[in-house]
Amino acid sequence: MKYFNLFSDILITKGATRIIISDLQRNVSELFPLELYDVIKEFKEKSIEDIMESYDLESQNFIKDYINVLLENEFGFITEGNWDHNFLPFSYEFSTPNEIANAFLEIENIDILEKIIVVLSDLGCEQVVIHYDKELSLEQFMQIENYFKNSSVTTLEIFSLYSDNVNESLLAGVNQFCSRIYSLIFYCCKKKLFKPKNEYKFVVTFTEEQIKLNSCGKVDLKYFNTNLPKVLEAINHNSCLHKKISIDKDGNIKNCPSMSESFGNIRDTTLEEALQHKDFKKYWNLTKDNIEVCKDCEFRYICTDCRAYTERTHISNVGFDTSKPLKCGYNPYTGEWEEWSKNPLKQKAINFYDMKELVKNR
Repeated sequence: MKYFNLFSDILITKGATRIIISDLQRNVSELFPLELYDVIKEFKEKSIEDIMESYDLESQNFIKDYINVLLENEFGFITEGNWDHNFLPFSYEFSTPNEIANAFLEIENIDILEKIIVVLSDLGCEQVVIHYDKELSLEQFMQIENYFKNSSVTTLEIFSLYSDNVNESLLAGVNQFCSRIYSLIFYCCKKKLFKPKNEYKFVVTFTEEQIKLNSCGKVDLKYFNTNLPKVLEAINHNSCLHKKISIDKDGNIKNCPSMSESFGNIRDTTLEEALQHKDFKKYWNLTKDNIEVCKDCEFRYICTDCRAYTERTHISNVGFDTSKPLKCGYNPYTGEWEEWSKNPLKQKAINFYDMKELVKNR
């Protein structure tokens, strides 16, 4: 008897109309028809010969085609006998030793980082996003790098206002002196810009968009990521808010700077005290499997959730929100995408968040 066996690092995510097969070693995901899910399920229980006998001739050809597709994509292998049961299954558990893994800082004064980074480092924070609403000079980039020099932070993503001083010389200097920056986004670019060199240690992005806090939360295929740690985190926790802390420009400590609820201000509250608030971690373990519509979506483990802007359709008496993200235009029940802001069913939520101007400019 021959058996088809999936490799242990292949994840099958079933949606309402399609499935996604994610290769967690190669960091890629592919869409397939829903019927393949049942075929793969049969492969786990029966031999190929037994499966073939249960179908008519036409259906057998489909089974053969599916086997060829799975083999061509190297999602699995065929064995004589059911010997693959001797292998341990892949573990989808996720854990990190950090009290806080990532932070989003909206700052107006770079000097405030000197105070914040000490506490973030004590909490084990590794990733920091900085949103700065002014232009940054090379000296300021170097100052930022110096603040993080002896910290636990390993990666920095910086959003900065574009100016005419942004040129190859500036980027070359950042590349030479700054080791933690992996992404630079310059916004409000009003003219055609030069193409950054590929030799930089970081990715440079120019955008005409005015990136504000309410710009976040957009669900789009280009943002999906089949990255093993992120997928495992999404299976077990909230893919945006788990072990995340934020400080907005007014110093308010939040889960996300776009969320309304504050857990104190850095002027009179420590980050450790904010973490101890009974509601600070309430969304940390809210997975897409428990969010309306998302729970039926094949993209749910490679997509980032948003609790700052939702459709506001499922909110409990205590304010716990399990509604679908507002800025998602995908319908898993039809397999179709649409511009989220044009959906009439979202207008009530758009008005609630006072996004009429943002939507008008899209």
